[in-house]
Amino acid sequence: MFGFLKSRKSPPDAASEAAPEAARAVEPELEPAPAPEVAPKPKLSWAQRLKSGLARTRGSFTSQVAGLFGVGAKIDEALFEELESVLLTADVGVEATQHLIEMLRRRIKRERLTDASQLKDALKAELSDLLRPLEHPLELVGGKPFVIMLAGVNGAGKTTTIGKLARRFQAEGKSVLLAAGDTFRAAAREQLAEWGRRNNVEVVSSQAGDAAAVIFDAIQSARARGIDVVLADTAGRLPTQLHLMEEIRKVKRVIQKADAGAPHEILLVLDANIGQNALAQVKAFDEALGLTGLVMTKLDGTAKGGVIAALAKKQPVPVRFIGVGEGLDDLQPFRVNEFVDALFA
Repeated sequence: MFGFLKSRKSPPDAASEAAPEAARAVEPELEPAPAPEVAPKPKLSWAQRLKSGLARTRGSFTSQVAGLFGVGAKIDEALFEELESVLLTADVGVEATQHLIEMLRRRIKRERLTDASQLKDALKAELSDLLRPLEHPLELVGGKPFVIMLAGVNGAGKTTTIGKLARRFQAEGKSVLLAAGDTFRAAAREQLAEWGRRNNVEVVSSQAGDAAAVIFDAIQSARARGIDVVLADTAGRLPTQLHLMEEIRKVKRVIQKADAGAPHEILLVLDANIGQNALAQVKAFDEALGLTGLVMTKLDGTAKGGVIAALAKKQPVPVRFIGVGEGLDDLQPFRVNEFVDALFA
């Protein structure tokens, strides 16, 4: 029976068996289409990145100024009142705003300006004059190792700034050593160690918790090895934390014991998003340490970039660097003409 059933099965059709083979012979294997070539994005210049980074501040400031200074608009008290509001909104601050408006009034009288459209260039010139005293690029002269002490509140971008500065100084041919003086926050040591790996720079750190001792050892090591620059991190603290402010004074005193001329530079790192609070921070840290310069970070994330003008009027500590992004090249020396041009672009 089983043999019968087997015999009932139809024999294979030769033509049907040959058909797939023939199809494979006729149809060539299709290779995947090559991926379209994507042209690399052109690298933006610093001026372009700065212009892009100040977009939020420019949006709340320059666009409104343009509306005030339109062709045919009159120069009157109503215009000055509106301009005052625009400047305050951009966090220029009361004193700097009053100064700029007073300077504009004088320029109008001196140059006999009659049309509001002429005031845009006048405001640009007055703002440049106000900011000019802040333009003092950092020069690594006066000590070897040149010791830079960095301070600031948590979240200001202090550790990232150290990493970017290390890369910058290396590009200038300088040897660099990092001191992990933020001993309160374990993540700070880890972050600094990561920047050290990226830049192939040694990081001196300790689990002991004595920031002053860590930085002292780093300076001694740098001197013995002929290192050019020591970047010393310190713990983030608020100006109101008096016991911590006293501790950072101790760090400075210990640095001076390691090198009587050090620290050669004391930088306060400021987050531009804090606006007018920057004034209080600069005042407190300057009284505690005697600041030699500021680093203004995160200007690309705020509409309060006008706070630099407020600092120029009330706390005129030189702005050494400004940052407008996360890239290694997005921290550059503060140059007034570049900044104002980007603000009014």
